[in-house]
Amino acid sequence: MDDDAPQLALPIPDDALTIAIDGWEGPLDLLLTLARTQKVDLRQLSILALVEQYLAFIAQARALKLEVAADYLVMAAWLAFLKSALLLPRDPEVEPSPEELALRLQLRLQRLDAMREAGARLMARDRIGRDVFLRGRPEGLRVVRTPDWQASLYDLIAAYGAVKARGVPAIHIVSRRRVMSLEEALALVARMVGSRLDWAALASFLPDGLEEDHRRSAVASSFVAALELARQGRIELAQEGAFAPLMVRRA
Repeated sequence: MDDDAPQLALPIPDDALTIAIDGWEGPLDLLLTLARTQKVDLRQLSILALVEQYLAFIAQARALKLEVAADYLVMAAWLAFLKSALLLPRDPEVEPSPEELALRLQLRLQRLDAMREAGARLMARDRIGRDVFLRGRPEGLRVVRTPDWQASLYDLIAAYGAVKARGVPAIHIVSRRRVMSLEEALALVARMVGSRLDWAALASFLPDGLEEDHRRSAVASSFVAALELARQGRIELAQEGAFAPLMVRRA
């Protein structure tokens, strides 16, 4: 056997024999270790040499009166059958063929080798708390808010109204009301002056019972009519002081 093959432990004082198989889980692991001793790719593995190494190991273990597990003995029997099938002429009625059985064994050994390598790479990665450490919790930042503007609710509503008004067209609706036209005022003042000889207040020329809006319009129109008649020389105007009643008489 090769030096890389599993080594048997020495007898302990109570005459019990033990075998040290570090990390092995069954006969396939033993086959994989023996296959690696051939120093070739698993796809180019010599099945006959592997069978001979395995059977030699089992024979040595049984010679030392070691209680070999049943799985190892079953694998040894199957490998002995595979070795005889590979050496003897092939029986066409036997399925599967010995070459197919040998190929299946190679594929299982390749799969086991890939699994063991993946497990080794996984266990070799850095571990948190041993090789790498988590980042510490960052300290909080104190936020200082300094207001640049101070506005009341009224200021906010007024600003919103100003912005809203710029986007809405202004519509002015003038309510209809009764007014006295300039022609009506001229006729009224001329008629009233013609019927009076002495000075009279312009306000006395207005009709009675006028509403407030209509009265203001009549006062304005009568004043303009009086100025027009004075310009024509038909009446005279007099006023004793500021805000005093405007007096009118026929010229």
